[in-house]
Amino acid sequence: MKIVFAPDSFKGTLSAEQICGLLDEKAKLVFPGCETVSIPISDGGEGAADVVVCATKGSFRTVNVQGPMGNPIKAKYGIFHGDCAIIEMAAASGLPLVSVNERNVRRASTYGTGEMIADALDHGIRKFHVAIGGSATNDGGIGCAAALGVRFLDEDGQELEPVPENLCKIRSIDMEHINPHIKEASFTVMCDVTNPLLGETGATYIFGPQKGATEEDKIFLEHGMENYAEVLKAAFGKDIAAVPGAGAAGGLGAGLMAFTGAELSKGIEAILSILDFDHVIEGADLVVTGEGMIDYQSVYGKVPFGVGMAAKKQNIPCIAIVGGMGKDAADIYEHGVDSVITTINGAMPIEKALENAEELFSDAAERMFCMVRVGMKINRR
Repeated sequence: MKIVFAPDSFKGTLSAEQICGLLDEKAKLVFPGCETVSIPISDGGEGAADVVVCATKGSFRTVNVQGPMGNPIKAKYGIFHGDCAIIEMAAASGLPLVSVNERNVRRASTYGTGEMIADALDHGIRKFHVAIGGSATNDGGIGCAAALGVRFLDEDGQELEPVPENLCKIRSIDMEHINPHIKEASFTVMCDVTNPLLGETGATYIFGPQKGATEEDKIFLEHGMENYAEVLKAAFGKDIAAVPGAGAAGGLGAGLMAFTGAELSKGIEAILSILDFDHVIEGADLVVTGEGMIDYQSVYGKVPFGVGMAAKKQNIPCIAIVGGMGKDAADIYEHGVDSVITTINGAMPIEKALENAEELFSDAAERMFCMVRVGMKINRR
């Protein structure tokens, strides 16, 4: 019997690695001698680099870069398969790097993300996977582009500082000195949102408030983004701003498409492709996945959705163990997950559930494997 464990972490309580360990223990208790394969999964957001580096036996490189507010910080990115990198933009330009009191959405820059990409290019990396969730920025990716050698010029041909408050002043783009290795490289952007760059559903109005944008900031920055979009359209001959996902990470999606030729991909699809997940589960009798909370959002690219769909393609039963079930959680049954087991085994305050996450998960895993054994007995009859 071959069982594959492919869970996401339960954020704030259990890592995906811990979950795999608990599943392995209980699987071998209920099914002595079974073969188990553990492969922690991420949906392309926080922790994506850790998952990929661990699964591929890769390594991390730490570099000195500018943080979102221009302060010096250390950021790491993953290297795997020799010439591939996985970069989490949040490591250099993420919201958690800026205290609430320091947030200034008119100044926050993705320059540090560009510095990570430039460092990887200079060290021979030619295949990039960039996870762009959790940004502190709303600069349209001009900071990132500037770190790669792009210059943004005003009406007098003078170079502008690549920060959001200057988006409205850009009149032309000088790419003469862009890093020459970019033309040799390929970029995949892990992006789970479909927001365009502009408008009520765009980068500024949807994501700006969580980064500290006031009503005045939103009006000012949207005006800048509109100008930037027109300049991009003139420079590249296409309306990049309208592409679904262009507004991700404060417009970094648009910037990466424009200046690196990046293609946007759902995070979970990119991660499963990197991990060669279809091959990993070949011949499996059961796949076990899970996440902290399963609800209507799960079918839009969360780990149980991606794992379930992969299992479905090979007609492998798939079960999800989750911390809780929310609105429309049953939608996941249409996407390859055959059953959902919650870790909560009685009425309890959420604080108690979080404090006892490991014990509750272990109990749920044993209950789940026992039910699988019951199903096997019924099938034999």
